[in-house]
Amino acid sequence: MPDCTAVSIEIPRGAVVETLTERGFSVFHLNPKQLDRFRDRYSSSGAKDDDRDAFVLASALRTDLALFHPVPVESAALIQLRELFRTADELRAELQRHANRLREQLHRYYPQMLALCPAAQQPFLWDLLEAAPLPISAASLDAAHLQALLKARQIRRLTPEQILATLGRPALPLAPGAALAASQHALVLVAQLRVVRQQRDLTLKNLRGALGHLRARRHNDGRPSDVEIVESLPGAGELTTAALLTESAHALAERDPQALRAYSGIAPVTRQSGKRCRVFMRYACNQRLRNALYNQALCSLRNDPVSRRHYDTLRQAGHSHARALRGIADRTLTMLIAMLRQGTLYDARLRKAWRVGDGTVSGEAGDE
Repeated sequence: MPDCTAVSIEIPRGAVVETLTERGFSVFHLNPKQLDRFRDRYSSSGAKDDDRDAFVLASALRTDLALFHPVPVESAALIQLRELFRTADELRAELQRHANRLREQLHRYYPQMLALCPAAQQPFLWDLLEAAPLPISAASLDAAHLQALLKARQIRRLTPEQILATLGRPALPLAPGAALAASQHALVLVAQLRVVRQQRDLTLKNLRGALGHLRARRHNDGRPSDVEIVESLPGAGELTTAALLTESAHALAERDPQALRAYSGIAPVTRQSGKRCRVFMRYACNQRLRNALYNQALCSLRNDPVSRRHYDTLRQAGHSHARALRGIADRTLTMLIAMLRQGTLYDARLRKAWRVGDGTVSGEAGDE
């Protein structure tokens, strides 16, 4: 019977997990590294097979239930938001990959284009490349056409005269047919870039709609929703909010700061043996959540004086840029859990560091 049956599994997602939770089974998941340690209980040879893993998972669930994590039943809105966020993240990576390939082709036969846009990921460059796919065809461009392109893409750092002068530089000497072949490859990449960018824009639009739907879900006592609380953090944008709500949904729902710090890679790893104690950066974490908190901490330096002061203190103490940003993110997560528990939005004036100043250095003392 589902109400008296527990299921243990490594990966807490997928069709099997969704079917089991929908049917009322209690599903628990375990980190694969922990399963590897449990496996040594029954075999010291390092042998591994599916039947033994199933037995080890069932036995460990019976004897060490506290080490397992229950798979929560999430709302449809949260599942949709998670899928949209991960899709947007994948499309961002795909856009960067195609832009790198386009840059490689332009570097091969058309470096004048890269002088206008070194990253090769701006739609203006794609328009210009379609208008003049070969260095020899750049001479056919006129100032009026270029002015229309600049106006359509809202580019003010360049003028038609500067573009013509840059594209008019001598072309690289290549083997016969090499420039034509490279230009055809570049135009295919431009078409792919347009499709990926269009799909990412559409995904981000849907993500904003999903966030708005969750934002409207206020508590019964009138307190702000979790979305509003996360969005009030300094430097938190739409993607950061979506990452925190979806990639750490269980830790936020439980208001568990330690689980959130560990899952995001902010909490360090301590290794102590005898008189030797070292603290290292945590690599086993959710990389999407780590990247989101890194960007949030970086953005908070511009509009939060407390974060800026703490960053400067860590840098003066000899810590690296990334380590200092993790220190800011560590404080942010602790503060976020307190805000969620109290149901309040961020207010810098309520922080102790705002009132009396903060010159301490805390966190990963031995990291990096």
